Amino acid sequence: MPFKCFGLSDPLVRGILATGYTAPTEIQSKALPAAIEGQDVIGCAQTGTGKTAAFVLPILNRLSHEKGASKTVKALILTPTRELAAQIESCIVSYGRFLHLKSLAIYGGVSINNQLGILRRGVDIVVATPGRLMDHIQRGSINLKHIEVLVLDEADRMFDMGFINDVRKIIGFLPKERQTMLFSATMSKEVRALAQGVQKSPKMIQVGQERKPIETITQRIYPVKKELKADLLLYMLKNRSMYSVLVFSRTKHGADKIARRLQKEEIVSAAIHSDKTQAQRQRVLEGFKKGKYQVMIATDIAARGIDVAGITHVINYDVPNYAEDYVHRIGRTGRAEHEGEAITFVSPDEMGHLRGIEKFIERKFTMDKCEGFSYRKTEPAGSHAHAPQQEQQEFSEERPQRQHRPQPQHSHQPRGGYKGHQPNRGQQHTNQPRGEHQEHQPAQRQQQSNRPGHSPSTGQGHRNSSSKRKPSWFGKKKFKNKR
Repeated sequence: MPFKCFGLSDPLVRGILATGYTAPTEIQSKALPAAIEGQDVIGCAQTGTGKTAAFVLPILNRLSHEKGASKTVKALILTPTRELAAQIESCIVSYGRFLHLKSLAIYGGVSINNQLGILRRGVDIVVATPGRLMDHIQRGSINLKHIEVLVLDEADRMFDMGFINDVRKIIGFLPKERQTMLFSATMSKEVRALAQGVQKSPKMIQVGQERKPIETITQRIYPVKKELKADLLLYMLKNRSMYSVLVFSRTKHGADKIARRLQKEEIVSAAIHSDKTQAQRQRVLEGFKKGKYQVMIATDIAARGIDVAGITHVINYDVPNYAEDYVHRIGRTGRAEHEGEAITFVSPDEMGHLRGIEKFIERKFTMDKCEGFSYRKTEPAGSHAHAPQQEQQEFSEERPQRQHRPQPQHSHQPRGGYKGHQPNRGQQHTNQPRGEHQEHQPAQRQQQSNRPGHSPSTGQGHRNSSSKRKPSWFGKKKFKNKR
């Protein structure tokens, strides 16, 4: 069914066609009729199915029929991340290019002065993160008394990021009579409770199976030691057809480290995370969209704010701690019914997280092996490399039996007897008094080095080399008195 069959205004349909879209996705086909009629809507669909247009198009259509210019905000879209706010505002501008509507994205990390100036001149649609919007409300720089449409996008993520209290406060400033649409990739009990409190008889729209990634994504799991992950990533980038790759790291430090390693190997890449300024993040994202970077490394904070067409591969360098994040990560590829591939590197200590993902998405993974890649770590000469068979055993589903360290040999010499030659007394367990363990021996050596006649280089005093060593019990009374 073409877009013009939904009763959208002609300028809006022209704008949609100008972006290259000719037919709606499943979530759009089901949500548009109810949303255009002004009903409250709950849309639950997997990441990458086109939920953004499902609420942007009804808003644009509704406001396009209103006569005369207005300086009051008529529609408010709340979203959890800066990147997502910028993406949604970009869609509004793109679809509404032939409409005389003004929009503004409000988020932190940038100067508030520009936002204040645009708000004074008047806008029709505001896309905002909860924190920065609360700043404007407290300043009195935004008026929400004329809101006709409220959208809560990625509602489950707002719960995860702790924004829900701000969201409730913001809703308290809105008119009671309004249209409210809520969209989410997952529908938890908390999200359902929120919907019951802010919506009136909403129409529930479910597309696909909740928690499961869309079918256009091929998922592959590669067991690999942690110290070999960077080498495996480089091998894949150099030997496979990977043109637009999004790599996810669990930490900001890890993302920067991966980027430096790739750049050292002359692979054009950049990292994006919360320590970067908003201008830096935007430059990296725009460069990735335009193909300037082959690889972009990101953390989970940006997982739902990256809507880039044509991402061929998503690589989980680290297995995410939460199964929900896995679904949102790999949802960056295979979007709009295009095919994509999701690759996950799993080290032995991450197998527990992988099992949690399998349980969450109700799928059992099979382990893959990268043909041509050497799973043997290059070691210095003289060291013993592990055989590949031994390496594969580390990823066995059964936990290997713990190997107990050999117990140190205790000295059973009679009190007063002399010990044999001990070149490294700090590594042998002797009958020392209580509290005289190995970790305290460096301080003990320091005390010895301060004694007159003590040689720092040998750790012994100036004595005849032929003299006998002190017995093991010698000096116990001295240390005991010090305690």
